[in-house]
Amino acid sequence: MDKRKLPSLLHNWISVVGFVLALVTSLIILFLLGINFIVGIESPYIGILLYMFLPSFLVLGLLLIPCGMYLRSRQLRKGGELPFKWPRMDLNDKHHMRAAIIFLMGTSLFILLSSVGIYQAYQFTGSVVFCGSLCHVVMKPEYTAYQQSPHARVECVACHIGPGVGWYAKSKLSGLYQVYAVLGNVYPRPIPTPISNLRPARETCEQCHWPNIFYGGMQRRFDHYLYDRNNSKWPINMLLKVGSGSPLATRKSGIHWHINPEIKVEYIATDERRQDIPWIRVSDKLTGKVTVFHDSSSPQLNNTIASKSPRLMDCMDCHNRPSHDMHSPDYEIDLEISSGAIASTIPEVKQAAVTAMTNTYASDADAVNGIAAAMNGFYQKNYPQFYSERSTDINNAVKATQKAFQKNIFPAMKARWSDYPNNIGHFIFKGCMRCHDGKHKSDQGVIIPSDCHTCHIILEQGKSGPTETLNMETGQVFRHPVDIGNEWQSMGCYECHSGIHP
Repeated sequence: MDKRKLPSLLHNWISVVGFVLALVTSLIILFLLGINFIVGIESPYIGILLYMFLPSFLVLGLLLIPCGMYLRSRQLRKGGELPFKWPRMDLNDKHHMRAAIIFLMGTSLFILLSSVGIYQAYQFTGSVVFCGSLCHVVMKPEYTAYQQSPHARVECVACHIGPGVGWYAKSKLSGLYQVYAVLGNVYPRPIPTPISNLRPARETCEQCHWPNIFYGGMQRRFDHYLYDRNNSKWPINMLLKVGSGSPLATRKSGIHWHINPEIKVEYIATDERRQDIPWIRVSDKLTGKVTVFHDSSSPQLNNTIASKSPRLMDCMDCHNRPSHDMHSPDYEIDLEISSGAIASTIPEVKQAAVTAMTNTYASDADAVNGIAAAMNGFYQKNYPQFYSERSTDINNAVKATQKAFQKNIFPAMKARWSDYPNNIGHFIFKGCMRCHDGKHKSDQGVIIPSDCHTCHIILEQGKSGPTETLNMETGQVFRHPVDIGNEWQSMGCYECHSGIHP
């Protein structure tokens, strides 16, 4: 009777441990793969276990088997029990043939499964769940904002990495430090922006957004509510000139003129957040004309400018928060009132909600309790009868404010709207007025325009209706909701508005 025995070199504890480790790990992987195939696995921790942690132990187990055999052979040779000789293979020997077939089949199966596993690991490490949920405390602000952004169905890697192997490898190498920072609890709070090693937007954004097709206008309505007893509504209906230059119209026109393929715009910022821009250079690729603009209000910055290199302007210099915008309390409560989540008939609810949301809280739990206490206390003190009659509406307003806080302010990461300037517009941050402030002038006396009509025209505002006389070239003249005379003409909106109760 043919008794099949394992090679004697396998009779050592290292190889046995390796075999058991590989076998058990393989069974666990197959079980989790089956579960994943049947019901799907959303948890990033299960993904790490399945595609990164367990495969490492499988490979370790497989490596221990030959290591144990090698150490066993050395032990036997030292004792004179095993003479040195090279392995011999004779395919005419049925035992050798069987062993060769098993080895080839096993190796092929291992390579096949490893290829599938490597691909799945590649897919998993680039998934939204991995990017947003794995480091749930660190990435909570970005992941929460991402889920309510226009890019909520665009995977993180599409913008942060883009196509190609090169930038994928760079991102994983930079990710090693991020892993260390998280494990060592040495990451900054909040996470600073802009990201210095972010791939140029023209290699990522322009996979979907093609500059040549931006022309014409886009209508946008902003519903503001005033800080008065009646939460008076003050809408502004605008036509935004979003073009970059139409083939049928003037070549240089509209907001997206800055990224017109025939124009090159460069600038130098004196701060890390790129909010202070004293130097701009505009190059016309067709005519070869180059115009340099300096901030005439700060001539002393010339020495600082000389030591810096210009940055080529791209999408991210204006759309710097395309997927991670944290709204200010003022803006977010306007949205909650517009949607009906907060009843506009509650007296001074805009002021009460914004004030409660603006307070500093140590944690999310403290914020929930603090907002409820602040708003309930406000109405119990100032409107006791209304509070007893409309407690349901006030309770709904409290819940909406708590929800607004949790979507935009994150105590654990010390992150809030004021930490992340949004360069679209110029309401609570400099934005457009970093350059379009009427102070940037060329040596020839040309000034970068700061006129409101450069980028938009007002169709309707406040209590005005569509019957009001309207010049379609300039629109209506802006009217401030509160009478401040002509002050708004000599200063930026952001100098008064900060996203909280003024």
